[in-house]
Amino acid sequence: MRGHLATSLRVLIVDDSVDTASSLGALLRLWGHNVELAHDGLSAIEAAASFRPEAVILDIGLPQLDGFEVASRLRACPEFEGMLIVGSSGYSRESDRRRANEVGIDVYLVKPFDPFRLESILESHRVGQRSIPA
Repeated sequence: MRGHLATSLRVLIVDDSVDTASSLGALLRLWGHNVELAHDGLSAIEAAASFRPEAVILDIGLPQLDGFEVASRLRACPEFEGMLIVGSSGYSRESDRRRANEVGIDVYLVKPFDPFRLESILESHRVGQRSIPA
């Protein structure tokens, strides 16, 4: 069912581009999700602590703490066990993908990514599937 999930998720969108974060947030809200935004690494950690997201859409190139460091810190917290982390970046180098995997990023999307691909990933997480659709 495109564009609408049976159950919404709490999604934290972290991107230093305010326009990108706002646009994606508007789309996810339209699809029924509860969304919070952050625009740098430190704010992302603070927002995660208070908002308790079930999924994080995390830009890698962030000021203060990059997305790799944010993901690493979130994975170190037991209260975030089971949280989906989707990394997003304009870079598609194998070294970036490998580092994303090492810090616990579940899915690495290259910008610009298809929002319906993201919807499919969120839906898979919502229903508890272990594998993320290709």
